[in-house]
Amino acid sequence: MVSQYSSKDQAETKDITTTFGSKAFTDYIPSDDAEIIKNIKNAGGIVLAKTNLPDWAASWFTYSSALGETKNPYALDRDPGGSSGGTCAGVTANLGTVGIGEDTGGSVRVPASCCNLFGIRVTTGLVSRTGLSPLLELQDTAGPIARTVEDLARLLEVMVGFDSEDRRTGAVSKKNTESYLNHLNPDALDGARLGVLRDAFGDDNDPRSAPVNNVVEDALAMMENAGATLVDPVSIPDLEKRVQETSLYITQSKSDLNSFFENRENAPVDSLQDLFDARDYHDKLDLLVDIVDGPDDPTEDSTYWENVSAQQEFQREILYTHAEHDLDAMIFPDVQVIPPTREELQSGINTAAYPTNTVIGSQSSCPAISIPAGFTDDGLPIGVELLTTPFEEPKLIELAYAYEQAVDPREPPELTPELTE
Repeated sequence: MVSQYSSKDQAETKDITTTFGSKAFTDYIPSDDAEIIKNIKNAGGIVLAKTNLPDWAASWFTYSSALGETKNPYALDRDPGGSSGGTCAGVTANLGTVGIGEDTGGSVRVPASCCNLFGIRVTTGLVSRTGLSPLLELQDTAGPIARTVEDLARLLEVMVGFDSEDRRTGAVSKKNTESYLNHLNPDALDGARLGVLRDAFGDDNDPRSAPVNNVVEDALAMMENAGATLVDPVSIPDLEKRVQETSLYITQSKSDLNSFFENRENAPVDSLQDLFDARDYHDKLDLLVDIVDGPDDPTEDSTYWENVSAQQEFQREILYTHAEHDLDAMIFPDVQVIPPTREELQSGINTAAYPTNTVIGSQSSCPAISIPAGFTDDGLPIGVELLTTPFEEPKLIELAYAYEQAVDPREPPELTPELTE
């Protein structure tokens, strides 16, 4: 593999400034590459650029104290999604062949959805996190972003692997040993059973959700035309409650970030509290402010172990639904609403209330892929998510590739003076 790629500035790159989106780290130069960067370089990949992200990946939107705001190439007045928005904006604008994002709650899939790209979150533990800043260690995973499924599969093939420095990568032993490239099956939708998770759709009466639903319905029809059987609807009992009960950001993220700072000799801060006291973060990052107020030790919170246990129960319910209906994957919108405008973001959007469905996969440690569903009447990209059971990444690649061959969903953004400056 020889490819030009952009890496989210969350991955450390040897002798190249790595900011993690934070102005406190604008002079931070790592002495070593992140493990996945080593793997890609060894395979012939060339780091073309480091890309923007919100400080410490703590938002669904891409504005940072270090690098400013990133625009959506399809609508410059709108956000490209986050937290891997810089990577997705660059890849969809053809500034690099492929990109690396990182997905804790949906930070690969949300911007892929907003930017007409393919992006996959793997089962937690298949990809090393060594050299990537954490947000929530139980959920963090890097993932490839690409304009085509073949490019995505090629990059994923290089990224997946055991790392003795990341104990969670013991999960690699469960991986199917066959190459992901052997799963580029154009006929995979023929006979596939897809469960439509209607509880994850937005309200048709909401002007922000109705355009999303319309595009997703068209994508479902195209999958059915390609031979898929839609099991419509399927459900996960108490879905909204489960999403709330399995959220761990406020209890665990502070501890994970503090450990990251402590393990770097040349880090300019010792703790998240130091960043907060110096106001070295973007003032719109409400989630980061909430995280700072969390416990230094997550086990100090009486609900912590209940929430961890709830994640395991969440996964069991997803597995049960797949088995009950003999599904290959569940399907639903990545995000229930159209990408927000910069004006809406400046007015204030509560991160915790943003209606993204990507947390279903993240908080159950199930793999999921975002695929381009199409465009609204106003030309805004919409993504649809396929979610399956742990270690079934080959199935997701098969389904996404078959859809891509049947639909050809890629439409590059129109070049404008703003994009070519």
